[in-house]
Formats: sequence, structure tokens, C-alpha cells
Amino acid sequence: MTSRIKILPENIANKIAAGEVVQRPESVVKELLENAVDAKATNIVLIIKQAGKSLIQVCDNGSGMTEEEAVLSIRKHATSKITSIEDLESINTLGFRGEALSSIAAVCQLEIKTETADEETGTLIKIENENEIVTERISTAKGTCVSVKNIFYNIPVRRKFLKSDTTELKHIIDTFNRTALAYPEINFKFYNSDNLVFDYKEGSLDDRIQQVFADNMLEALIPVDEETDYLSVKGYIGKPSIFKKSKGEQFLFLNKRFVFNKSINHAVFTAFENILEKGDYPFFILFISLNPSKVDVNIHPSKLEVKFDDEKDIYNFILSVVRKSIATHDLVPTMSFSGSEDGNEKLDFNPFQPLRQNDFSDRPSFTSRERKERTTVTDEEIDLVFGDLKKNILTDSLSGLSARSETDELETDKESKVEKSASSEPDTTFLIQLHNKYILSQIKSGLMIIDQHVAHERILYEKALSRLDANLPFSQQLLFPIKLQFDLASYEILKELDQMISKLGFKLKYLPKNYVLIEGVPDDIKSGSEEKILKEFISEYLTNQTEKHLEEKDNIAKSYSCKAAIKAGDRLSEKEMRLLIDQLFATSMPYVCPHGRPIVIKISLEEFDRRFGRTS
Repeated sequence: MTSRIKILPENIANKIAAGEVVQRPESVVKELLENAVDAKATNIVLIIKQAGKSLIQVCDNGSGMTEEEAVLSIRKHATSKITSIEDLESINTLGFRGEALSSIAAVCQLEIKTETADEETGTLIKIENENEIVTERISTAKGTCVSVKNIFYNIPVRRKFLKSDTTELKHIIDTFNRTALAYPEINFKFYNSDNLVFDYKEGSLDDRIQQVFADNMLEALIPVDEETDYLSVKGYIGKPSIFKKSKGEQFLFLNKRFVFNKSINHAVFTAFENILEKGDYPFFILFISLNPSKVDVNIHPSKLEVKFDDEKDIYNFILSVVRKSIATHDLVPTMSFSGSEDGNEKLDFNPFQPLRQNDFSDRPSFTSRERKERTTVTDEEIDLVFGDLKKNILTDSLSGLSARSETDELETDKESKVEKSASSEPDTTFLIQLHNKYILSQIKSGLMIIDQHVAHERILYEKALSRLDANLPFSQQLLFPIKLQFDLASYEILKELDQMISKLGFKLKYLPKNYVLIEGVPDDIKSGSEEKILKEFISEYLTNQTEKHLEEKDNIAKSYSCKAAIKAGDRLSEKEMRLLIDQLFATSMPYVCPHGRPIVIKISLEEFDRRFGRTS
């Protein structure tokens, strides 16, 4: 009986294997550019015709190859970049598998011109009919020039499935720009059908970002820079003004290799979750430096996928670093009024602009003393602020009616000196509650409007997260415990989450027939609202669990903060408003609520002047 299993002929096997490396013209461009970078080139030129279908040429001024090396380079698994199995633990080059040129040669017409710095003549290698190799000595420039013609000429079915020229060109441009971003110290040129498309001069990463995107691109970016003994992360994340509704502007580089990693992408997206609107995608360019032995890039011939030894730790590190960078910037929406085409006024809402370094200088200030980490306001401070304000108003109103006595003048001078010794700036802050929903406050640049509910929600959310990470109880015991009955689902969820929600301050006792006895509640909850908040909290948790698939701790914190926060319609005293604002600006993200809604809106003084026709 004849065996049905046979070994494939070498030429067929090579074509099949080449399909893993050469998937489209962009694949060829990627491999050739990476080879040029590995050759220590300082100038790289890419030339394509017909979106790479008829010609892809990459020329560099790198180290070049001898004739012997050039012939070997097109052999399967021939490479100069690793020599032993141990080298896989310390890969510092972009290529290392030795598959690129051999795979390209299997499905394309290949020509290589190369010359080393020590040689007087170079080498020409042509591969036109698969295994037919032609070599000759020629005069050529130092470095290497690889020309790839007629991609998939010998596999018509593969060529038929290539996309339109526009689509293939877009993929090539994306790959070219990724390589250029990773190596700003290299000059890159890109010609499409003899037309110079890109000419990137060597420089810094900032220079290259401006070359690739726009001259003012850096204004829309937030720097990221964190380094440990284990790994470092540098680069930029985009401000909300450049969020897009599609993917494609997420650039992740691992040891200067462009990679895809779902875990790290998710970490960045999670850091932005309070800012991202539905369907938005953040912009980022992040460079991760990590010991090569801690990562596996040998998963697929494309080398785009990677696996980390400590993926969870790296995820948490990226998440905290990006959140830290976001928190250092002022993400305050601004409002302005403009005329529409029909002559009517319209409101322009420009979310999260302008953005600047978060020094909190343009915020309500109740005293001139710095209070970056304060979370409480004393009665004495409140009396001092409002006492001074009332005194100044009274003094101004009476100044024209009567002269002050010498004693009054001396007393005022004393008070002035005391004020100046405590602070160099007078305090002119006022607070107004509008319709029991919004808090209006004067700031240096104009008027700040704060949504009291989402402001308190942000405060409670961060407080809840810190409590969930702590082991100290934050509970106030009830003098008279409250007995409630829940449906079976809510009852079981409460029992399941008991350890977590007890850290918030809830002390619950579980009774038969789905009854729960509330013996203690968080100190944030007002007396009389215990029953309502617990029921709404568990209902919100179940909704989030079903619809948003939030992580457990985050779901608990968001559900609790949403239902325990003060509501629109709740009247606040002056002291409560001041305390709320003081605690808000002590949080890590004072401008956006946990669900992504804006907390603060600014209207500039210039806008008021314009509306009232003031010129000075």
C-alpha cells in the first residue's frame, strides 16, 4: 500500500513557509527596514512603486555584506544576529530568525547590492527563478540596497487577494512611520513612484514626532517618564483633544521594537477610562525598556506579538505610570459663546482644554496658604476667610461716610501685617450654590463651575479605593440596627462581597429569609439614608457587573461613590461647599468623575469681557 503522507517538495514548502513572513507588501517593507536598522545604518531610503506590488527597494549606508555573507543571507535560517540557543535570552536586534530574505526570495524577484567599508568593490546577487542565484562583482555605494520586484509573481492566488493600492500604501506608510518613530537618530526618506513623500531628518524623539504628525503635536501630548531597576517607560500620551474614534494611533515599543500587547493596551485604556467617551481611543507613544530575558518575542515570524514573564506586574506598572501622568495635568473643560450662521448665539463646549501642568494655581483658594494634601477645613479658617471678606465689604461701603479713628487705623494696619505674614496674596474667593446643583467660584482666570454631585462622587471613589486597599475599619456603629429584606440575588451578592464592603465601613449581619441587619455604615453616609444607599449600592453593582464588566474592586468603589454622594438638589452650607472643594482638589483626578463626566467647567474672564463689550 502506497503511503498517503509524503514530504513536500522544497520549492512548495518554501512558498508555504514564506506566507507566514510575507503576507503583503508591508511585510517586506518591515523586514527590510529592520535589517537596515540592525546594520547600524544612519541613512535609510525606501522606494516603492504600485504600492509595493511591482517594486520595494530599501537602501542603507549600514555595515554591508561580503559576497559570502550575501549569498548566505538568502538561505533559510541564516543570520548573523544569534549563534546559540542562549542568544534567544538576550535578543537586542530586530531580526534574529533568519527567515526574511529567504522568504522574500521564495515569492518575489530579489536583487541585493552590497559593499562593506573595507572592500573596494561590491556584490550583486539576483534571484529571479526561485533557486537560480546569479552573483557578480560591481561598483556600488557602501551599505546595502535590496530590491524586491513583483511580489507573489509565482503564487497568483496570493497576489489576487492583495487589497487596493490605496490600502496597501496605507499599511506601508504605517510601518515606515513606526520604524521612524522608534529610531529618531536615523535619517529616513520615502519615495512613492519617484515622488518624495517623507524626509525625516535625524534628531530627538520630539523632533521626529513633529515630523511624523504635526509641528504643534507636542502641545497635545502629556509626557510619561518612569524608571525602575526592572523596567522603564518613557514617551507620551495624548490629551483628550486628539482622541480618535478608531484605532491606529497607539504606538508601543518594547526595546525599540514595535509590538502589539493586549495587556499593556488595556492598561493604558483603563488609565484613561474616566476621560474616554464611548468609542474613543487614546493616542500614545510608549517606549518600554526591559531585560530581553524577561520577554519572549519568538512567538510568530512577524515578531509583533510578545509575552512577558511578569505580565501582571508590568500591567500594574503601566497603569499606575499613565494614571500618574494624567493626574499631573489640568483637564478642565472650558465654555465660550459664539454666533451661529443664523445669527443666533450658540454655546461652544471645548472639553478638556486648555491643558497645562497641574499646579492647581487656578482653582478656588480659601486661604493663601498652600494646601496640596489637605482634606479638611477648620472652622477657624472658614471664619477667617469670610470674616475678612465681610470686613472688607463693610469697610469699602463706609469709607465715604466717615473717617476712621487712629485706633481703627492702627488696628487695621496690625491686621494687614498679620495677613501679609501668613500670605502674600489677598483672598477674594466667593462661593455660590446655583439651584442646589452647581457651585460657582471666582478663580484667577474667571469663573469656575463645579457639579456638586460628581465632585463628591470623585472624592468618595478615591476614598473607597484607598479603604479597599487598607485593613482598617472606617465604620460608625448604629445605635439602632436596621433590618432589611433583599431579593435572593442581592442577598447572595452582599454575602459574597462582605469582606470587601466591610472595608468601606458596612457592618452587616446575615439573617434567614434574605434579611440583612445593618449594624454599622461608612462615616460618609448621613443618618437616615443608610437603608436607601445600601439598596441602591447593590443594585448599581449588579447593573455594572452585567453591562460594564468592571473589575470587582473598581465596581464596588464606583457603585458606592455614585449612590453615597450628595445629590443634585441637596442644599449645602458655605462650610460644606468649601470642604467639598478642598477635598476635591486633594484627589488625583479632580476634573473628571469616575464615570467620565466633567466635574469642573471654566468660563474665562476674557469671555465675560467680550460678552459685555469691554476692551480693557
